[in-house]
Amino acid sequence: MNNPPQFTWDDLQFFLAVARTGQLSTAARQLRSSHATVSRRIDRLEFTLKVKLFERNPRGYVLTAMGTRFVETAEKMEQETERLRADLAAGSMAQRGLVRLSAPEGFANFFFATVLPQFAAQHPHLSLELVTIQQIMSLSRKEADLSVVLDEPKGGAYFAEKLTDYHLQVYGSRDYLAKAAPITCREDLLGHPFVSYIEEMIFAPGLDYLGDVHPRIKPQFQSSSIFAQLTATRNGLGLCILPYFFASRYPELVRVLPEEIDLKRHYWITCHRDLKQAPRVRAVIDFLREAVRGEDTRFVPPYVTAAGPARRARSDI
Repeated sequence: MNNPPQFTWDDLQFFLAVARTGQLSTAARQLRSSHATVSRRIDRLEFTLKVKLFERNPRGYVLTAMGTRFVETAEKMEQETERLRADLAAGSMAQRGLVRLSAPEGFANFFFATVLPQFAAQHPHLSLELVTIQQIMSLSRKEADLSVVLDEPKGGAYFAEKLTDYHLQVYGSRDYLAKAAPITCREDLLGHPFVSYIEEMIFAPGLDYLGDVHPRIKPQFQSSSIFAQLTATRNGLGLCILPYFFASRYPELVRVLPEEIDLKRHYWITCHRDLKQAPRVRAVIDFLREAVRGEDTRFVPPYVTAAGPARRARSDI
């Protein structure tokens, strides 16, 4: 059985040359081809598409109504081909377009936003949407192209890679701790007000960490926003479990029981498998991986050793 003829991009180049010049001979000179080859390519294209693209007359080739419409499509393909060639020449293979990234508020505001200038410099043709609403965006419903999450996705058609570990400690403001009852053990924490997440609005198991510090802690102030928790703690409302990578920026915050309390969590980057190799998505994944690797000391405190928290010096409170 004979396979039906297929047209190629070369056929479209021949078509555009004839459409623009109206003459086989002129098109042949532009394409450095022969009159007979151009005629054969046009005939093949019309046969493959099963439409008449040109009216032939003694003065040359005149576009039909369908041929005129096909010019628009062929020119768009020509423009995209030229853009692809330019990208290849510049070494930026198709790294253009829009990427929507969903990330937890802390990671988005206190890390990713700080490295956005480097991202923009490396990928000037990529546009980015950063979503930090307090819920998990659905990758399956394409609400986000990529997500940074605290818990590794289980099952489903998803790619997942751990970006980094990060550590959390109990913090209080210097002013609050100077006035409050001393804290020498975990039991003492029960006598202090805590700032934390709203329990029924915790959107990831990795954020449910009050019980890891003490099972009987009852928070006095709760917020779905880690930024609101940070602000309340800096202003002396009470104690709060905060990630080291941004709590350590504020000199007014002091770690509480640093020799006993050190929680470890993880950030993962995940996307649907069918998007993993898309150049625009791959560019964001690669950038995040390198950015986190270059800033690993921001996520893992210098006092964290293989022996664990017990080996650390008692340097805070």
